[in-house]
Amino acid sequence: MRIQLSDHFTYSKLLRFVYPSIMMMIFTSIYSVVDGLFVSNYVGKTPFAALNLVWPFIMLLAAIGFMLGTGGGAIVAKTLGEGDREKANEYFSLLIYVTLTVSVVLMIVGLVWMPDIAVFLGATEEMLEHCVIYGRVTVAALPAFMLQNTFQSFFPTAEKPKLGLIITAAAGVTNMVLDYVFVAVFRWGLAGAALATGMCQVVGGVVPVIYFFSRNSSLLRLGRTRFYSRVLLKACTNGSSELMTNVCNSVVNILYNFQLMRLIGEDGVSAFGIIMYVMFIFAAAFLGYSIGMAPIVGYHYGADNREELKSLRKKSLRLIVGAGAVLVVLAEVLALPLARMFVGYDPELTALTCHAFRLFSLSYLFMGVNIFGSAFFTALSNGAISAGISFLRTLVFQVAAVLILPVFFDVEGVWMSVIVAEVLALGVTAACLAKNRKRYGY
Repeated sequence: MRIQLSDHFTYSKLLRFVYPSIMMMIFTSIYSVVDGLFVSNYVGKTPFAALNLVWPFIMLLAAIGFMLGTGGGAIVAKTLGEGDREKANEYFSLLIYVTLTVSVVLMIVGLVWMPDIAVFLGATEEMLEHCVIYGRVTVAALPAFMLQNTFQSFFPTAEKPKLGLIITAAAGVTNMVLDYVFVAVFRWGLAGAALATGMCQVVGGVVPVIYFFSRNSSLLRLGRTRFYSRVLLKACTNGSSELMTNVCNSVVNILYNFQLMRLIGEDGVSAFGIIMYVMFIFAAAFLGYSIGMAPIVGYHYGADNREELKSLRKKSLRLIVGAGAVLVVLAEVLALPLARMFVGYDPELTALTCHAFRLFSLSYLFMGVNIFGSAFFTALSNGAISAGISFLRTLVFQVAAVLILPVFFDVEGVWMSVIVAEVLALGVTAACLAKNRKRYGY
């Protein structure tokens, strides 16, 4: 039976509605992981470090897609809840067209200035050529990547989360198969890994365009629109927390790489890259849940159904806290096997990665609640609080921690920085949820 946004959501119905979004985000996060796995084992340690140096910049550019998708998705869901489907489709179309336009501009910037960007990111002379090759090929597919990020938020809003999962899974399988063919069989090196990623993003970004332009059974369809400046501004401000999260994560990852290059060199960047791969997958569970949950919250907020909002908030927090505990246990158990899978050819780097990952993984106890809290306020169209949580969590607290802790604990301080930042952010999230409880009735 089709689940509708207007339904009452039990635990079972809620999980059935959000699990496609969770899996969708996990498949998306696997792209860079598969690239790293093949590059590390078939191309070498220096190209692997170069990939990890450039990828945060690619995510920095793609963050605008997340902003327009999450911020615009909340507006479209609220408009659907108010009963105006025609206007919701016009808003949806506007946001997709803007995403495409902005992505083409950013693609051109990335292609032209990639060598200078690589140097700014800290590329050594040995890494520079690898950084430029990987960066230019992946930036060429940026329009498709940004569209994919935007559509991830709109599939649940269109009441088609399973279709979004199918398309994202197809893109993920495309990436895995082409990585094997281009890197392991054809031996195209880093360029082959980048090409595999770009082609899978074309699948994830272009197929939804074709679907939403065609007659379909979802709530949304691409078509004619006009320039709603207020809607675009609201989408940007409302989704600013997601933009802030991705921009700050990219900036912070670059700062981590700077610190690790200073303290222990190329091995530190490689170890941190592996940790980030696993974090992408684990955090994807929290992000996917939040993306899947957001249109439900937005719809019932638009319909002024406060009892359902209260139920969604309670159920979500219980599910996320439980999931966080499970992920910590998994991370502790899998630390050594995962390290060996990426860099088993280097015992010293394997030991460093395993130790760092076991420290870093304690952050999953707190991370999910913070991600949910930010997404919850985005769904309530309160971009200011959502952005505040994200800004403090991903930039202020992490930057302060990664700059201060290494002074006292050397490289151990780098690995502990994210734990301290997430604990501090948890206090902010809890305070915001408590303070606004009566205002929104959740």
